[in-house]
Amino acid sequence: MDLAQPLPHPLRSPFAHVRARFHHWFASRLPLRDVTLLTQRNVYILPTRPGFMLAATLLVLLVGSINYQLNLGYLLTFLLAGSALVGMHLCHGTLRGLTLQLQPVDPGFMGSNTTISIDLVSTRKRVRHGIGLSVLGSGHWIWTDVPGQGRATVHVAFKPSRRGLQPIPTLTAETRFPLGTFRVWTIWRPASRVLVYPAPETWPPPLPEGEPRSGGAAASRMPRASGEFDGVRSYQRGDPLKLVVWKKLAKADELVSRDTHQAQRHALWLDLAHTGVAASPAAAGAPLEHAISRLCAWVLAADKQDLEYGLRLGAREITPASGEAHKRRCLEALAVHGTADAGAPHNDQGR
Repeated sequence: MDLAQPLPHPLRSPFAHVRARFHHWFASRLPLRDVTLLTQRNVYILPTRPGFMLAATLLVLLVGSINYQLNLGYLLTFLLAGSALVGMHLCHGTLRGLTLQLQPVDPGFMGSNTTISIDLVSTRKRVRHGIGLSVLGSGHWIWTDVPGQGRATVHVAFKPSRRGLQPIPTLTAETRFPLGTFRVWTIWRPASRVLVYPAPETWPPPLPEGEPRSGGAAASRMPRASGEFDGVRSYQRGDPLKLVVWKKLAKADELVSRDTHQAQRHALWLDLAHTGVAASPAAAGAPLEHAISRLCAWVLAADKQDLEYGLRLGAREITPASGEAHKRRCLEALAVHGTADAGAPHNDQGR
């Protein structure tokens, strides 16, 4: 046994399991909405540990004052109790009346952090202090102050574990301002979903060979000296500047130009059947995910080299092109391939 690891507490695991199940049950009963107004109906308050300690202290002070007939003891006891009640009212008012607005969420890659941007809008004149937001159950809080009649933006990150259109996790907001004796919180379930791209393979094989275009002069696949499709050649004096691959020059300090004749004869197709992974397009599981991950890495590599490339996913075919819009279209197709959202429109991310 590793002595550096803490020993499991016999009561901690069952309690954590019950609490997680309660949070899941409670969150499942909440409505889905991207904009929510916090009112007394969805804001909750309970004493914190310091709050319970303060209550016990007040009880001891009250008993002692009664026993010894201490007028100053009564004064101190009721002064502290009144301060606690005022703090409870201020703490609850810090969240009450606040509006939470979800901003459009950009797509991310599976296994990487995806950032959620939330606007906190206040209509009252006083500043709201010490408001924290977090993914429910994560324990990672982002704290901010909301100015009077203004707004503040908070960025919360989560790590999606599956590709495709995934729901945004349940969020929670809380405050303990001003005394820390009460905890006021709310739970919020956004309605939007985020598109999660597959995780690219870490060390993918070289890009596949270019296929002869239909009607072209070449009848076989293009021979390659470098072992992968690149679509470029050494720079020759007189080449137009628009043919120079500036990305390759910035990365490898190598001046090359696009081979327009080669691009006219051959097309780079990224085919699910050519990934070398035994995966059926209609089946799910590790082989299909491995093949999708390899195709994702190829799409990123081809875009980085500024190549024209197409994508084949079974019966679906995306014609060769280049640019940011084409890359995003290919990544979207890879993200939903083989999932229940394969035929759904991808406009509910707010992009």
